[in-house]
Amino acid sequence: MTGYMYILECADGTYYTGSTKNLQNRLWQHDNFEGANYTKKKHPSKLVYYEKFKRIDDAYYREKQIQAWSHSKKQALIEGNVEDLKVLGKKKFKIGRLDTPP
Repeated sequence: MTGYMYILECADGTYYTGSTKNLQNRLWQHDNFEGANYTKKKHPSKLVYYEKFKRIDDAYYREKQIQAWSHSKKQALIEGNVEDLKVLGKKKFKIGRLDTPP
C-alpha cells in the first residue's frame, strides 16, 4: 500500500513531520484540528514537502529519520538544497585534550 512522508510548516515557523497512507485525508484532518496535537496547537499549517513510497512502513521509517533532523536541515530538504544537506548532516565533535576539562 502506498505511503507518504510529509512536512508541514506551522504558523510559528516550526516543521511537523508525519506519515500517512492517504495524504489528502491527513491534510484535511490537520486543517480541521483532527490531526496531531502538535499541529492543533500550532495551527494553521501548510504542506511544504512530501515523498511518496510504495510501502507505508518505508514512509514511516523516513518520517522517523527526518524528525531527528534540525530545523535548518529540514529547510534544506524542503528547498532541495543538496549541498546544505551534506554539510548539515556531518557530525560536529569538540576537540580537546584529555588532561584538561571541557
